[in-house]
Amino acid sequence: MESARKFAEQFTISLDSETDFDGWRKVARSLALAGAPSSAVTFLTPSAASQSLFTETSSPLPQPAGDTTFNVSKIFVEKAQTASHHSDPDRYYFLYHLLVRVLDEPNLLKIASDSDIRRLEAMVKSVRRDAHKMHAFVRFRKVGEAGASDDEARYVAWFEPDHFIVEREAGFFMRRFAQMNWSILTPKGSIHWNRQTLTVGPPAKRSDAPADDATEELWRTYFSNIFNPARLKVKAMQSEMPKKYWKNMPEAALIPDLIAGAENRAKAMVAAMPTAPPPTHAAIRDRHWKGAEMGNSGDTRPPPANDLETLRKQAETCRLCPLHEPATQTVFGEGPADAPLVFVGEQPGDKEDISGQPFIGPAGQLFDATLQDAGIDRSTVYVTNAVKHFKFQPRGKFRLHQKPNGDEVQTCRWWLGQELRLIDPDLTVALGATAAQSLLGRSVAVTKERGRVIESDEGRRIFITVHPSFLLRIPDERRKADERARFRDDMIAVRELMAT
Repeated sequence: MESARKFAEQFTISLDSETDFDGWRKVARSLALAGAPSSAVTFLTPSAASQSLFTETSSPLPQPAGDTTFNVSKIFVEKAQTASHHSDPDRYYFLYHLLVRVLDEPNLLKIASDSDIRRLEAMVKSVRRDAHKMHAFVRFRKVGEAGASDDEARYVAWFEPDHFIVEREAGFFMRRFAQMNWSILTPKGSIHWNRQTLTVGPPAKRSDAPADDATEELWRTYFSNIFNPARLKVKAMQSEMPKKYWKNMPEAALIPDLIAGAENRAKAMVAAMPTAPPPTHAAIRDRHWKGAEMGNSGDTRPPPANDLETLRKQAETCRLCPLHEPATQTVFGEGPADAPLVFVGEQPGDKEDISGQPFIGPAGQLFDATLQDAGIDRSTVYVTNAVKHFKFQPRGKFRLHQKPNGDEVQTCRWWLGQELRLIDPDLTVALGATAAQSLLGRSVAVTKERGRVIESDEGRRIFITVHPSFLLRIPDERRKADERARFRDDMIAVRELMAT
């Protein structure tokens, strides 16, 4: 009865900003320690407070009923912090409600069917997707004098996020555009960078952003030239590039005409294709030897590409080693062209060879689940393999994986090097010994080097860990669970390295 009287009063907490997770966390700890139910608590962000009809003051926070501390999992804290950037006006109340439940049910986060957990995961996914869209669709425009030097020039972008992600994603743009003076204006807040200091500002209006600049015509020319009508999938394109972003992207004005003319352009491309079959590996090898006898290298590799799409097309016709002959197709890398994080596996498997996409088989599904648990958005990273063709041994109706040999890895290393040159990631993760060998140019004992960041000869940061297929092959269930947890810890370490 005494407890019931104690919480008959309501606690209204005003947070300092829309993303004041630290403030919420401090108050939520005090309330939870005192045993305050979620029904007794209201959290007001600045936007909610301005619309509130009530101005009553809150009662002082209650004192803890017993223990003065408690622990919740790191994963809960990470997911809650991500969800705090969601635009749902009730998000902080929901997070406190979930905290109270987690304290009573420590395994709640593992119950995927629970309605609150589904809501949390949906909020986290939506925030991460919004962040991915911001990375992809922010377009800077130069302001000031046309002939201004790099020190004087300033670039301004207008973006309309769904959630309060602007300050959260500032680090990405600070790393990518470190030598520019820039501002990103949004209706949910603004950020400004002067090549040394980040400043957070208030919400802005579209009229605060500049109109088109001279560089946008060059961007439209580039976009129209890389547009591939043979690969056009309108629904998939609009899913990845929703129309709401088009009005702020200079290339978007070209999209309707490019779509309308795609069929005729694709037919023209087919008509222009050579009718002779591609050369066999033996013919290429003979050409290489003949070139060497004539005093030149005889190298049959194509000239370096200027973008990933061109490189992908070049790789589709690769005949530099025998692996292309039994394989269904080349399986190229996949992900954003400016991804700060790249994962490299060994080679495509059976499902990848059939679909043409990397990491979609059993190992890929485990990889996706582990990334999600570690707080890494798969859509923001680039995934590829050291070897681009599936090497296998037929066994009845099945095709059994075979490890590529040193010559095959070395031959295909050129393609991986070109991918990394174009993407220029902040960190590259080697999944297994073959990937590490390809990235570092030497044999690597994964058990000894695991968890380390090694600098390659090209100056790239390489993080070493196991391939997820290794986890699938462990017969002992207890050891398998331990190794999966360790792999997840490796992914958390990767995420933390990206934050530094």
